[in-house]
This record gives sequence, structure tokens and C-alpha cells, in this order.
Amino acid sequence: MPADPQSPQPPARPTPAAQGVGEARRIDSATLLGKRGEVFIVHHEQVYRLRVTSLGKLILTK
Repeated sequence: MPADPQSPQPPARPTPAAQGVGEARRIDSATLLGKRGEVFIVHHEQVYRLRVTSLGKLILTK
């Protein structure tokens, strides 16, 4: 029986060659962002802010 095109499908998983050695880590956004809904990330001595918008989207700013 063919799959229902309207039913949600799990995302395709990249092959190990496509993503490098091992698998990328998955972290739930609530765990990452905490109660405040934001986290500061230091990358190459630059500070970025990752936060949840009022519409529930993620935004990364420098």
C-alpha cells in the first residue's frame, strides 16, 4: 500500500559521508535556551545571541 502523501514523513538522515565523521549532536531548543529563551554563543571571539521570537521562531544575531 503506497504511503499517504499527506501524512508527515520523518526527515531524511544524511549519510555519514555527507555530515563528516560521526553524527551531529541534537539538542532540544528548550534545553539549549533555558527559561530565558536565549543563549549567547562565542564563535571566533565574536558573541552571537540565539533567542526565541514572540512568534516562536529562532533568531541568531551578532
